[in-house]
Amino acid sequence: MKHKSQLKIYNTLSRAKETFEPIKAPFVGMYVCGPTVYGDAHLGHGRPAITFDTVYRYLSHLGYKVRYVRNITDVGHLQGDADEGEDKIAKKAKLEQLEPMEVAQQYTDTYHRDMLALNTIKPSIEPRATGHIPEQIALVQSILDEGLAYEVNGSVYFDVLKYNESQQYGKLSGRVLEDLMSGTRDLDGQSEKRNAADFALWKNAAPEHLMKWESPWGIGFPGWHLECTAMSSKYLGKHFDIHGGGMDLMFPHHECEIAQGNACNHQDPAKYWMHNNMITINGQKMGKSLGNFITLQELFTGEHELLEQAYSPMTIRYFILTAHYRSTLDFSNDALKAAQKGYKKIINGLKIAQKLQYVQDDTVELDEKQVQQVEQIITNAYRAMDDDFNTAQAIGHLFNLLKKINSLYTGQLHPSHFGKEVFEKIINTYRTFITEILGLNEEKPNNQEGLLDVLLKLYGEAKTARDYSRVDEIRNSLKSLGIVVKDMKDKIDWAYEE
Repeated sequence: MKHKSQLKIYNTLSRAKETFEPIKAPFVGMYVCGPTVYGDAHLGHGRPAITFDTVYRYLSHLGYKVRYVRNITDVGHLQGDADEGEDKIAKKAKLEQLEPMEVAQQYTDTYHRDMLALNTIKPSIEPRATGHIPEQIALVQSILDEGLAYEVNGSVYFDVLKYNESQQYGKLSGRVLEDLMSGTRDLDGQSEKRNAADFALWKNAAPEHLMKWESPWGIGFPGWHLECTAMSSKYLGKHFDIHGGGMDLMFPHHECEIAQGNACNHQDPAKYWMHNNMITINGQKMGKSLGNFITLQELFTGEHELLEQAYSPMTIRYFILTAHYRSTLDFSNDALKAAQKGYKKIINGLKIAQKLQYVQDDTVELDEKQVQQVEQIITNAYRAMDDDFNTAQAIGHLFNLLKKINSLYTGQLHPSHFGKEVFEKIINTYRTFITEILGLNEEKPNNQEGLLDVLLKLYGEAKTARDYSRVDEIRNSLKSLGIVVKDMKDKIDWAYEE
C-alpha cells in the first residue's frame, strides 16, 4: 500500500511551499535542464542530477506515473551564457580538432557513465537540442506572429519591453526590468538589439560558425533559452507540472523560458519551479578560475590536489542527500569523510535488515511502547520527504529506525516485541527508503562475498583452535580492506568499517 502523501513543494515562482496537486493526476510531467556537453561532468552537474532523481523516485514511490524529461544541450549555449561569442561545444571542437558532434557525443557518453555511477535513473526522454531544430524554428515564427519578437540582420530577438506591457518579465527571479535595463551596458555586437534586456531566439551564423541550419531568416542557430521551451512543450505539453534545475539557471534561462512560453503558448510552462542551491568547496564558490573545480571522475579516483583520498559514487550521493536541496552545500575532505562513515553505517544496516527474519516467541510480550516509537519514526521519515523532499531530515529518522534494527540484530529486542506486521514494516521501510527513494546501493568489491565467506570460515576455525595469532592476522587483513569482523554470541559476521 502506497503512503498517503501530503506532499508540499517549494515553488520558486510563488516563493512558498505549495501542496502538490498534479495537473492530470496520476500523471506528472517533469522537465529538468540537463548538461551542455563540452566537458566532463563535475559536482555542479551531480547535485541537480541526484536532486531530481530523488524527486522522480519519491513521486514514483507515491504512485504517480512520472514522465521525466532531461535535455542534452549540444548547440546554442554560448560563452558566458550570452547572446554573443563562441558556442561552447564548437570552441572545444576547434581546440581538439574534432567535429562538434564528436565533442557532444564524447561528453554525453561520459556524463551518462558518471550518472550511472551515481545510481541515477535514466530519464523517460532525453532529447537533444540539435534534434529539435524544426520545432525551434516554428516557435520563433510563432513569437514573431504574436508581435513579441523582431528580426535584425538574420537574427531574431525577443522583445522584452513589448512583452512586459502585458506580462511580468522577472517574476521568477525577482528581477525588476527597469533595474536590468539601467544596469546593463551595451556590449560590442549587441547594438542590433532594441534593448539590452532582449534575448536571442535565433542567431545569424557567421561563415566560420560550425553549427548552423537553414531558417526563414537565413542560416543560423537557435538561442539557448529557446531549446528548452521547444523540447519541454513537445514532450510534456504547453503547461506541465514541474520544471527543475540549478539556481544558477533561474536567471536568465528559466526567466526567458517563462517569457517564451507565455508568448507562444499563452501560459506559464510549468506549475511548480524547483531549484537546487549551489555548491561551494571549502567555503568558496566552485569555479575553474579559482582552481577548485573538481570533476566527478576526480572525486571517484582522488586525483585532484584538493582531495586527500578518493570518494566513492555512493559517498557522493549520500553526501548530497544529507543537505536539503535548497541549501548551499559545502564540499570539504572532512565533510566527505563524515559522509563516507554515514553511508557505510546506513549500508551496514541494510545488510543486517536483509538478514533478519521474523521468529515468533510466545514467551516475549508485545511491547506497545516500541511499536509506537517505530510507527512515529516511520511517520516522521515520510513527513520529512513530504516537506519539500527533505532528505536530510529523512536520513536522520532512518538512523533512528536503524537503532531498532541493530537492537534486533544483537538480541536486545526480539521480533515478538513488535509483532509480525510491525517487524516487517521496519525492514521494508528501511530497505525502501535506502534503495528505492534515496537510491543508495551497496558498493561491493569484485568477488567480495565469496572471498569473505572463505576468510570468515578460516577465522572461525582459527578461533576454535585458539590460534590467536592467526585470528589477529585475518582480522587485520580484513581491516586493511575496510572490513570489520564482528564476533557475535552465536555467529561470526562482518560489516564495513565506519
